[in-house]
Amino acid sequence: MALLHNLAFSTFLLSIIVLSIIFLNLINKRRSFSKNPKNLPPSPPKLPFIGNLHQFGSLVHQSFYLLSLKYGPIMLLQLGEVPWLIVSSSDMASAIMRTHDNIFASRPSTVVTDILRFEDIAFEPYGEDWRQLKKIFTTHLMSFKMVGSYKTVREAEINSLIRKISNHASLSNGGSIELRSLFFSFMTSLICRVVCGKFVLEEGRYHTFREVVEENFRLASRFSIGDLFPSISWMEALIGLSRRANRNREKWDRLLDEVIEAHLQSEKSDGFQEISFVDMLLSLRNDATINVELTADRIKGLLADAFAAGIDTTYITLDWTMSELLKNPKEMKKLQEEVRGIIKHNNMVTSEDLTKMDYLRAIIKETLRLHPPLPLLLPRESMEECEINGFTIPKGTKVIINAWAIGREAKSWESPEEFMPERFINSQVDYKGNNFDLIPFGAGRRICPGIAFAMATSELVLANLVHKFDWELPEGMTTDEFDMSESPGLSVQRKDSLRLVVKHVL
Repeated sequence: MALLHNLAFSTFLLSIIVLSIIFLNLINKRRSFSKNPKNLPPSPPKLPFIGNLHQFGSLVHQSFYLLSLKYGPIMLLQLGEVPWLIVSSSDMASAIMRTHDNIFASRPSTVVTDILRFEDIAFEPYGEDWRQLKKIFTTHLMSFKMVGSYKTVREAEINSLIRKISNHASLSNGGSIELRSLFFSFMTSLICRVVCGKFVLEEGRYHTFREVVEENFRLASRFSIGDLFPSISWMEALIGLSRRANRNREKWDRLLDEVIEAHLQSEKSDGFQEISFVDMLLSLRNDATINVELTADRIKGLLADAFAAGIDTTYITLDWTMSELLKNPKEMKKLQEEVRGIIKHNNMVTSEDLTKMDYLRAIIKETLRLHPPLPLLLPRESMEECEINGFTIPKGTKVIINAWAIGREAKSWESPEEFMPERFINSQVDYKGNNFDLIPFGAGRRICPGIAFAMATSELVLANLVHKFDWELPEGMTTDEFDMSESPGLSVQRKDSLRLVVKHVL
């Protein structure tokens, strides 16, 4: 009976939604005929009510890419009631993020991000407060000098990761090890120490941080009814996504309040041994050079940004890089020869050693080209009307830039589907927002401010993994059988968990 009751309620709810959409869609169509600019970008044929939603598979970035091959590198898709501009070429990305960066520097509002965000720099709309907060983040938390100052913490956490793998190799007798969870744990631990200090790990908050970070990414990957059909956004309360987001926001609030309070108390005592983001931000509250008030909410927003930007992108990049190296054993061998030729005996690779490792950097660039952690960069929104490639882009248009598609542009890349790190040897192409053929971190005002930290970490971990260990696929698996399929989500991982055999420990 309970099942029948739930089914009847679901059918009733669906009927209300459909009828409401039909009614409001007809009204909106009549109102909008005279308002639409004539020269909009091309758009695939739409269905009533749902627009182009039926043309997407679970891997949305791939669906956008296939549509762009037919309709062009700049196209307008209707996601429910809402038009979105989809950009799929380096030229069009440059127009958005360089030529018209001042117009497309804001973020659209969504049901989930409006709940989850504090006053941060990831999802905050563009404005003077956002500019000042980003300046604090890039100058005082993520500058090259600050990233260098985290060297001791970074190397200590990498040593811990290497010990875990060594212990497994000694005890497993040729058994496989699951690397993805190790990478995630490593990055969570590292970010916890950099952002909050070592006391977070000592007091057991590590697992809570891990839970809220994972839930944040799950929630941010989902559209709500209100995002797709704003005219019936009131129905969101019946679905429950906003309730789930509110619960996670409350956990973030409590957790970060505890961390801030602990550091405030430490100012009255001997303090913590490790200087962290929290200490730095608290010390800036009375700095006369800071042109924005560092309220508790803004401090929490900057801390949350560090977690969001630091953990997911880096551990996913490591996972894809090791996957590509196992899929391409010649490249693995060449990389190990480079690293082991520079690092003698059983020494750890240090940050200073990385400057000599050109092929290692090429490997990571090639991985980022094929597997950007966020294949669809965080969305933007136009703050005024403009013209791009002869098309009118209305004010308030939401924009998605498909970094995954841009990494496969035939005009920019020879054999774009192949893993060819050599293409980056003696190449000036980088990932810092200057070359729009490779934009895994975005570009312009909204470029990810954590690039230096992410890359310093990725390079050092990878160098030590290939220096210390020899790796093989599980027994009986060939490179042809090693599946490189993607899983859906805001940040795209390899579909299968990464299980490898550690064959030899130096």
